Order: sequence, then C-alpha cells, then structure tokens
Amino acid sequence: MVAFSALHLGNENCPSLPVAPQNNDNAPLAHSYRNWFLDYASYVILDRAVPHLDDGLKPVQRRILHTLWEKDDGRFHKVANIVGATMAYHPHGDASIGAALVGMGQRGWLIEPQGNYGNTLTGDDAAAPRYIECRLTVFAREVLFNPKTTNWQKSYDGRNQEPVALPAKFPITLLEGCEGIAVGLTTKILPHNFNDLCRAAINHLQGKTFRIRPDFPSGGIADFSAYHDGERGAKVKVRAKVEQRSRTQFAITELPFGATTESLKASIEGAIAKGKLKVKRIEDMTSETVEILIELGAAAEPDKFIDQLYVFTDCELTLSPAACVIIDDKPSFMGVSEILRRSVDRARALIGRELEIRLGELDDQWHADSLERIFIEERVYRRIEGAKTWEAVLAEIREGLKPHVKKLRREVTDDDVARLTEIRIKRISAYNRFKADEAILALEKEMKQVKHDLAHLTDTTIAWFERLQEKFGKGVKRRTTSDEIEQISAASVVTANQKLYVQRAEGFIALNVRNKDDFEFVQDCTPLDDVVGFMPDATCKLVKVSDKVFIGKDLVHVHVVPKEGDNRFYTLIYQDKESGKAFAKRFQLGGMTREKIYNLAASEGSKLVFLDETKNPESMPKAVTIYLSGRCSARVKEFVFDLSELTVGARGNKGVTVTQYPIRDVKRA
Repeated sequence: MVAFSALHLGNENCPSLPVAPQNNDNAPLAHSYRNWFLDYASYVILDRAVPHLDDGLKPVQRRILHTLWEKDDGRFHKVANIVGATMAYHPHGDASIGAALVGMGQRGWLIEPQGNYGNTLTGDDAAAPRYIECRLTVFAREVLFNPKTTNWQKSYDGRNQEPVALPAKFPITLLEGCEGIAVGLTTKILPHNFNDLCRAAINHLQGKTFRIRPDFPSGGIADFSAYHDGERGAKVKVRAKVEQRSRTQFAITELPFGATTESLKASIEGAIAKGKLKVKRIEDMTSETVEILIELGAAAEPDKFIDQLYVFTDCELTLSPAACVIIDDKPSFMGVSEILRRSVDRARALIGRELEIRLGELDDQWHADSLERIFIEERVYRRIEGAKTWEAVLAEIREGLKPHVKKLRREVTDDDVARLTEIRIKRISAYNRFKADEAILALEKEMKQVKHDLAHLTDTTIAWFERLQEKFGKGVKRRTTSDEIEQISAASVVTANQKLYVQRAEGFIALNVRNKDDFEFVQDCTPLDDVVGFMPDATCKLVKVSDKVFIGKDLVHVHVVPKEGDNRFYTLIYQDKESGKAFAKRFQLGGMTREKIYNLAASEGSKLVFLDETKNPESMPKAVTIYLSGRCSARVKEFVFDLSELTVGARGNKGVTVTQYPIRDVKRA
C-alpha cells in the first residue's frame, strides 16, 4: 500500500499523503532502533563469534569445557548430557552446542571423543549426541583449569557461576584455529602445530625471534609467502597432494585445508561435466587416510593432468586469514605472532600467580604444623584440663603458647587457637616427633623451591613449556608441506578436447552436439575459448564457448579466438546502408569485449558481401571479381578489383570505395 500510494502522489484524484518527518527523535521506536542493532552487533561479536584472547575460546566452547570440568570424574559422559548441562550457561539451542563440542572432539586436543564423531576427511557427520561420549583430555586439565586463578561471573540467568575466561596457559586459538562470522567483521585463525607453538613460546621467553606457520590436519601443500602473520589481507594458497601411480592412474593422498573428499569429488565431477577434464572413473577409498583414485580417459593428457586438477578443481584453494580476538571487551585484529606473545606472557603471569598461591598455602601449612608440634610436644593441651569455659580454654592455650611464639613466622590468631582444640586425643597419643620434623622439613624445602621459581619466573615458565612439549608433543609432526606455489595459467593446461558446431540460420554455436543434422562442425576447441561470429549486417560479436549460446542469426562466419588474442588479418567488402556505395577494408579485430556487438561498416544496417580471414598476411587475397546487380544502370557489371593497395588498419576504418552500384556477388580472383 505504501508503494502504491507513492506512485499516485502526483495524481490529482488522489489526495496528498503526509510525508514522514526525517530524523524524528520523538518517534515511538526511534530510540529502540538506534540502540537495538548496536546491542545485537556487540552481543554477536563478544558472546558468540569471536574468541577471547585470554583463553582463545568462543563462549560456547568455554562453557562446554567448564561443564565437562564440573562433571569430570575421569570417565566418559554422554554428549547429550553435556549439551543439556551446558545450556545452563549458554542461552542458545542445543544444535550450536553439539556442533561446537563435536568440532573440539574431532580436533582432539581439549575433548577426548568416544564413538562416531564423523570424519573430517570425508565430511561425514557425527552420530546423534545420545550415541557418542566425551571427556576432558589430560592436556586440557593441565593447561586450562585452576579455580584459584579463575575470574568468575554470574551466568545469564544468575543461577550459576561461570568463568569470564579460563586461566589458559597455552595459545589455544592458534593450536585449534578458529573461524567466526559476526556483525560487520569475521575472524579466521588457521590451526598451528603444537610443537611449533611450544618452540615459539620458548623463543619469545628467551628474547629470541620466532616465526610460526599454520599446519593443517588434512596435510597438503601450502604457500605461505603472502601469509603476513595471519593479518587481514593475507593469502595462503593450499593444494592437495597428488601422486601419479601409472600413466593413466592418479591418486589424491592429502587434501587442501577446507576441502573434504566429497567436496573435492564434486568439483572434479563438475570439471568433467564442463569438458575441462577427461576422466574415466573416480573412486574414493578414503578411511583413516585420504585416497581418491582417478582413472584417465583415452583423450586425456597425463603430463598436464595434475596441473589441470589445480586449475579447474578445488585441489587448489586460496585462504584469507584474518586474526581477530576479543581484548578488553573489544574486537581487535592482530597478527598470530602477537597473539602468541600475549598468550605466553599471560601464561607466565598465571604460573607466577599459581606459585604465589602455593607459597601462601605452604606457609599456612607450616604455621599450622608448627603450632600443632608446640601444642603436643610442650604439652600445652594439659593446661585446658581445669578450664571451665570456652573462653578459659582459649586463654590457657594462648598462655601456654607464649614462650614459643618466637619459633613461628606470624602471629597466632583466634582461628589458629580454635583449630588446636579440634585435635583428637588419638592423634595426640599417636604423635611421632620424627615424622613431624620430616613433614616440616619437606614443607620448608618446597617453600624454598617455590621462592626460587618465583625469583626466576621466566626460566620457570620456559621449563614448564619444555615439560609440556615433552609430555604431549611426541609424534606430533607437521602434516603440511610448505612450498612456493606458482600460478598455473589455465590456457597452458587446457586441451582442445571439445568439438565446436554452428547452426548458421538460427545463429547458435554449441559444443559436442548429439543431433548434428542442423549443425555444422567448425573446429576443435577448449572449454576456455572465445568465438567470434560475423553477421550479414557487417557486425561481429565475441562470445565464450558454451553448451549452446546465441550469437546472431544467419551467421556468415565463426572461428575460435586464441587466448593470446586474435592475430588474424581480415579482408572485408560491405555495401553501405547510408550511401549505397561498396567499400573494401583490411583490418585486425584487436581487443574485444564479450557479448558486445561491433559494427564493421560505416553505418548501421549495411550488408556484408565478402569476408576473408587468414593468419598469414602473405595469403591475403590480391584481387576479387565483382559481380554487380543486373538491375543497376552500370554498363560493366563484372570487373576485377585490385586489393593489393589496401593497408591493414583498425576495424573501425571506413575503407576505400569499390563501386557506387549494388553488388550481387564477390569471388576471389
């Protein structure tokens, strides 16, 4: 109704409509529209799509891991149970939670899977959540969780406490990679090798330079020359690894990152359907490793086949990384090296905080053990036998401890005294002074070590990463081969395995037609070729070859234009519509735009009467015989016209006059 009214505003029979005021801050929904979208965009960026720098996790991943940690008893849990429990923290549907959990389980660093988790190589989906199980990995327990150093916040409904960010001591977002689409921005962080990250972390702590390159679980070949540390605008070319096992048999054994065997097969079949590849059979033998067997057809060229796969299929892809993380509740783009540096610095700070907490715990334990030893060895407990009230008990204990407080490192509190009263008689009677001394000496030894580690925190952190690499890095080799990938020209690998036909009267060209009654064979061509066609009105048109494409009715001539350009020489005679005269010209077509009609005559609606084309300028016609119309007033209706004086010019030239009379026919002399 709004559109209809707007169309009739100028109609005198239609009453004028009021125009809505612009930028009316008093409009009922103005404030809501101004703020709601910003709130929504901020929510998607901060709470859904982009990982936090501190732990490298998206909110859904963090909540899944927190739920698993809460339920962790060493045994496997049903994924459906974990998904349901996670919904107490994550206010979204179970599908998003299940997909995130399966993704982490497939990567295997943080969640240990059990059951059918699908296949990342083939693209097969995981089984339903009620059929599969999971639990935290030992690695996740070691690097992600410590309630003593975790900052907590209320869950979305206020019923529970959840981490603001897990106290991660490893750059998880670089290890697993991350991809997310938010409002107005995207993040794409490629996965890296565990041992590479450990070595880079150690180099950073030692003040050395380092460089990290992605490593893809699917293997393949990658060109990181334009990686630019994973920042926006970077490019990474990735290729499948292809082996030639015989003259006609090839095998794809590794995939480019982002492709599956199903998507790769679909792209190969698409190239076959378009005639770009000649393949007899494709067989997918993938199980734990990739193996796609390809049998070539008789018309294929084995020497070019691997390059053809890279050009015409998804065997070569280009990735566009853009590392974006949340810092101080704001999205920030930075390179992967900076992400690693900040993650390692945070790990160092967390290790220092853990040592400080441990030192405090040891100090409290030493104080408690020392008080207990004094209480028992000095028989302070005997003083409370005659006390009648609780206050008297506490006073007697304090009085009994006074001669020995110099042996302690801090003052005795009321809680300390109350704790002494809780010692059972059985413990006092079984007290062993030798064991008590050993326990205190062990505490002092550990305190000394903790203080040393705190004083040399950088060395302690380096040793921590070395132990981590020794424990979890065995057998974790790089799967992706780094190599420079040269650009392959499609024209250099394509083969002329298509047959071009023309239907002159209807004006169509077609490839590989079955019913050839209405078509005339032109020549062999490739699926990438262009074709130029000349029409009776002295116009021409350039089109790309296709299964069937229209050029123009009553086609006079068609031929394939090479990719390097049309270097043919044309001799043309046309009857000009405006003047009635006939003109002759020689030219080369030059650059042309597809689907655009080019007029080769002086005026539109002219008539093409003669056309000759050749690649060799020496073979251009020297003369032609002109046959004039029998109805014209010319006395001589047949004569030879010399073409040897014509020079090769631009296709837009008018040409030289042949005759002022209408031409019936032209033949090469």
